[in-house]
This record gives sequence, C-alpha cells and structure tokens, in this order.
Amino acid sequence: MNWTTPGLRLAEQVTDPDSRWRTPVASVPRHELVPRWWARDDTGSWVLRDGAADPEAWLAASYADTSMVTRVGALHADRAAPGDRPDGTPTSSATMPSLVVTMLRHGRVGDGLDLLDIGTGAGGLAAYAARRIGDQRVTSLDIDPYLTGTAAERLSRIGLHPRFLTQDATTGIPGNYDRIIATVGMPPGPGLRPLIGAVRTGGRLVTTLARTTIILTGWKQADGEVVGIVERDLAGFMPTRSGDTDPPGLADLLGHARRADGEVSTGRYPVLDVSRTWELRTMLEIAAPGTEAHFRAEGRRRTACLIHPEGSWARASAEWADPPTVHQGGPRRLWDVLERIRNRLNMEGALPLLGARVRITPDGVVHLSRGRWRASLGEE
Repeated sequence: MNWTTPGLRLAEQVTDPDSRWRTPVASVPRHELVPRWWARDDTGSWVLRDGAADPEAWLAASYADTSMVTRVGALHADRAAPGDRPDGTPTSSATMPSLVVTMLRHGRVGDGLDLLDIGTGAGGLAAYAARRIGDQRVTSLDIDPYLTGTAAERLSRIGLHPRFLTQDATTGIPGNYDRIIATVGMPPGPGLRPLIGAVRTGGRLVTTLARTTIILTGWKQADGEVVGIVERDLAGFMPTRSGDTDPPGLADLLGHARRADGEVSTGRYPVLDVSRTWELRTMLEIAAPGTEAHFRAEGRRRTACLIHPEGSWARASAEWADPPTVHQGGPRRLWDVLERIRNRLNMEGALPLLGARVRITPDGVVHLSRGRWRASLGEE
C-alpha cells in the first residue's frame, strides 16, 4: 500500500514547514496503527470499518486530520464482528494528528528529555515522539492492557520500541519524567496528584481536565507546584477511566430529566448543545463540577439536558431559536448556572479562561486566575 504520499500531505497540513514534527508525522504509517475503527452511519449508529476490506477508505481515513474512534463502550474495533452495533460513547481513539502535534509543541519535547505519554490510545503520540527523540526517551501509559499491548506490537512492526506501561494514572505513576503530556481529561484533585508527583523539578506538564476543553501547561517548581497558563488552544479529550467499562453513568437521572416537570420557567437564551460550545462547557464544569450535558434535535425542536451526580437536573426545550421552556429540580438550578455564564459572555464579550494563570498544588487542586476572576477545581 502506497501511504507515503498521503503521509506527506498530512504532515504538510498539520505542521509548519520548519517544524521538527513534520518528518515524524510524515514517516509514521498511521494506517498500521488503526486497521479497524468505528464510524457513524446515516442513522447515527456505530458501524465497524475494516481497512483491509476497503484499502482506499482506509488510506483516506488514516491520513485525514481527524480522530478515528477505536473503542465504543467496552468494545474495541479490533475485537468486533461486522454486525456489531455498540451503543455507547467513544472510550478510545487515534487522536487527530494536528492535536497530537499541538500537545507535543506545548510539551516543549526535545533531545535528552524523558517523556511520559498519558493515554496511549492507538500509539500515535508515542510514535511521533519516538521518531523525534528516540525510543529510549519515550514511555506511554494507559489503563487498558489491550491498548498498551497492541500499540507496542504495532509500533514494533514499524521499528519503534518505546516503553509501555499498563497503569491507572489517577492512582500512581512509576518513575519521574522531564515532560508529561496527558491526552485524556484528568480529574483535578486526588486523581491529578500522581501526575504532579511524576514531573521532575524544572519539568513540564501538559494536560486537559475532565469535562473541560482547556489545555493547561506549566513548569514544576522547587516547592512541588506546577505553575503556568491556560493555553489559547482547545482540546476535547475523553476523560480518564478507572476500569474496563464506561465511567459510571447517570442514566436514571437523565431519564428523569427528560420527562419530569420540576420547577418551570422561561429561559433567556436559545437552546444549544453545551458539549459543543467548548468555552461554555468548561465554565459550566468550573461552576458546577461533574455536570453532564446532553442534547437532542428533532426537526426544529431542540432539547438540552444537564444532570449532576448530586441529583440536580435541568431540561430546556424550544422550537429553533425561541426562548426555551425550562424544567429544573434537585439541590441546584443548573440551567440558571449556565445562563449566568452566558450573561457574562454577552456582557464582556469573552470568558476569562484562555490565557488565565494556572497554579496546581501538589494535592492536585487546580487554581485559575485572570484579573479579579478566581476559580479552583479539585478541592475536597
């Protein structure tokens, strides 16, 4: 299969002409890392794609700047039968190459530095890094033994031999590293402590936080804190998992939110898909950590639900851009929280996220500040 021309085109698309990452991207046969994957059909269902059965589609998907979903729920594409139709959310993927390069650039990865890649996935970041700084400097960690084992095997076939660890990054990380890049959403607080502890003094951390889209970067200080900024790039990574299945869901509460009456009011703003409005989604997570957002569009009818583990819920529904009818219940009025964030955006023209200062203490608590705005995530 002639993949070199598509590989070069991809590298030209996702890197600058003088980028150190152009050659690694162009020289890694991405299709060999993702022989099978999941794609949505016209009905929105997950359908298995097999590269060997359709080499042209395989090349097109592998060398496009898109993510390729490799696991839905607990079902790996590699292990699926052609007729399988998993019902769930993506839990692993081959991240879009431009985002992988963005994370590597933010990591300031260079010669002589030990790199830890959190969230092996299909092995793309580990492959690019191993091409750039050498196998012996790269370690890749994932909780899923199938992912680490398969990535090790596939990278070995293309002449790359980084170290792979099967480990829950939220409970412990073996060793210490000059650079740590997490391409999964890490939970602030206790779940972030192992990362902070594994960064060497003077080293650099790049991560996102669960249910947010911000990229945090910072340098490890002598006192054990990581100090840096919220980058002006955004990323949507899957949250970390602590087992072989989806994170615990809130299906019962979501079902309740979709049919309950609760407290009824009229919303100020049109219904939107909160999960796709990345800065709003992040600010909602800061204001009400743990909130999950769901959205449905049926013709012109748009419905959004917010649910929270404490039992709070909200449902807003309207025709197109009309003011929505809002139903809410539980300890907190989640739609009101969201509308206060939207008020701020309308009044100030921006939210205080991008460019904010970051301070992560050794206990994993993330402190954000910009001007007079302050927020903390992960406090117990």
